[in-house]
Amino acid sequence: MTNTFYAHWRDVPDAAWRWPNFSPAEIACRGTGKLLVNEPALDRLQALRDRLGKPLIVRSAYRSTEHNKAVGGAKHSKHLEGAAFDIAMENHDPAVFEAAARAVGFLGFGFYPRSGFIHVDLGPARQWGERFPVQATAFAAEAPPVRESLAESRTMKGGGAAGVATLGAAGVEVAQDVLAETQSAILPLVPYLDALRWVFIAVALGGIAVTIYARLDDWRQGLR
Repeated sequence: MTNTFYAHWRDVPDAAWRWPNFSPAEIACRGTGKLLVNEPALDRLQALRDRLGKPLIVRSAYRSTEHNKAVGGAKHSKHLEGAAFDIAMENHDPAVFEAAARAVGFLGFGFYPRSGFIHVDLGPARQWGERFPVQATAFAAEAPPVRESLAESRTMKGGGAAGVATLGAAGVEVAQDVLAETQSAILPLVPYLDALRWVFIAVALGGIAVTIYARLDDWRQGLR
């Protein structure tokens, strides 16, 4: 195990620090600024950061003897060896974090759900505290059934065609009567108007058929 002690974290040479996602200030004693660089522990911390792919908020890492006593730390705390880290769970799923920490080689685990952090260290293998409550899984909202817009509805299209054709047939009939009574000069056109009326009637019947079919199909698909 390679351990290097510095009277203050500012004394750490840039070339001696090889953990890109952490700084000496983050790992140093919060009370005195002293720093014990425990390379195997920091290697695992960096491996954990890489595995999770998101920042680790370090609440406590190395503790000097005097600071450990001041905060009520255990007499033989792994923090005194620079081999322990308290990590906030503000941006982590505790269960995912624990699994990843075990995978990279951490052996000691302390769970502090009320304070919002998990303690990890190099061992021996042990654990204490009550695990964090299981986080609820967010389910995607059920998509509402697809409904046709009024303008695109087959029912509206069919009904519209039927209505237009019905009005057309009625209009032709009126025009036929007027021409028959007042325009004797163009009586030869009347038979053609009669044929046109039947065309409109056929279109109207077709529109009604489309409307009925669309209604039945929508009911079958649960859209109405």
